[in-house]
Amino acid sequence: MKVVILAGGFGTRLAEETDILPKPMVEIGGRPILWHIMKYYYSYGYKEFFIALGYKGEVIKHFFYNYSRISGDISIDLAKGKVKKLKEDCEEWTVNLIETGLETSTGGRLKRLEPWLKNETFMLTYGDGVGDINLNKLERFHKTQKKIATITAVRPPARFGGIRVEGDLVTEFIEKPQTGEGWINGGYMVMEPTIFNYIGGDQTNLEQNVLDRLSSEEQLAAYKHDHFWQCMDNIREKRFLEKLWQDKQAPWKKWD
Repeated sequence: MKVVILAGGFGTRLAEETDILPKPMVEIGGRPILWHIMKYYYSYGYKEFFIALGYKGEVIKHFFYNYSRISGDISIDLAKGKVKKLKEDCEEWTVNLIETGLETSTGGRLKRLEPWLKNETFMLTYGDGVGDINLNKLERFHKTQKKIATITAVRPPARFGGIRVEGDLVTEFIEKPQTGEGWINGGYMVMEPTIFNYIGGDQTNLEQNVLDRLSSEEQLAAYKHDHFWQCMDNIREKRFLEKLWQDKQAPWKKWD
């Protein structure tokens, strides 16, 4: 099954990083969050990706163009200008990098990928969120529901950190706990190609126009995920994800 990642937005709420990089290329543990998302899908056996590019898409192209060249061990003959691979250390990915326009909305970006996706079920997510969703169970759930689309419903992280208090003493500081209240769309969606009939053009918003209409027609299923999920909308969330990674407590790291 092919995996679509929407990676074309401006990321204005993370301007400290996105003045230079597109948001999916902001790093966690020395690797772009886009790489983390793809590694997560790969850990469940998904190998073919379609990256919908927009803002600073050339940065993402350069990353993947050079990725296989510099992965693993290499030998460089400086005098002759020759490079030889000594040891391969690269994922078995097929990465399709598709320009979908600078000002295109989320639904419009997906619509531009229709020629490659129109004949089969596919996965779709955003380029700024990680979690520990069981993707194989998600796929099976979608098939049993027999709806046009399935979203992963997650508990929204709290806006502020929490504390645990015993008596008059703070015993623990809890940074961004799950609220346990309400559900939001956490991405990690599964869709049938019929979805393209619901997208008008470049300015179609995926959630406001497409998913909202599907819900009114009872064609949108929700796979409920009560465990870890976190988007990276601002510098505080970026630092939170970085700390999890550095502390070796990243719930989304399912690979060796």
